Amino acid sequence: MVSREWILRRNCSITPRQLMMVYAALCTTSLLIAIVFALRGAWYILGFAMLEMLAIGIAFFLYARHAIDREHIALSDGCLLIELIQVEQVRQFRLDPRYTRVEPPEFAGELVSLEARGIKVEVGRYLTEWKRRELARELRSALASEIHTEFQS
Repeated sequence: MVSREWILRRNCSITPRQLMMVYAALCTTSLLIAIVFALRGAWYILGFAMLEMLAIGIAFFLYARHAIDREHIALSDGCLLIELIQVEQVRQFRLDPRYTRVEPPEFAGELVSLEARGIKVEVGRYLTEWKRRELARELRSALASEIHTEFQS
């Protein structure tokens, strides 16, 4: 049973599916304009339009590839589970809450560090600096209450 859970995601304003629809609309519009110019004798415009669609397609692909990246932290009975999902690669870490040490970021750009029994995991990639500090406080508090609850049982 999960007692606390945190899901940290990128702030993406458009889903990959919506992005594909926007890309299709851009390509259609650009291609139609290029065809009109090509029919009037400016064939080189069609080449530039194709190059433009390729460049935008590559940029959109790279964006969509990372759109669902996230970090999932779950605290349950005797286990702190951390999942780091980046470009469909999932890395899982299981830490013992009794021995987990939470280190908030000391400097701008640093992540929240979780360490237990030689395993160190950094989380908070998608948070602002002050949200990282808030996450560190919440994790410390949740771990302390988990340990306190465990000793009472």
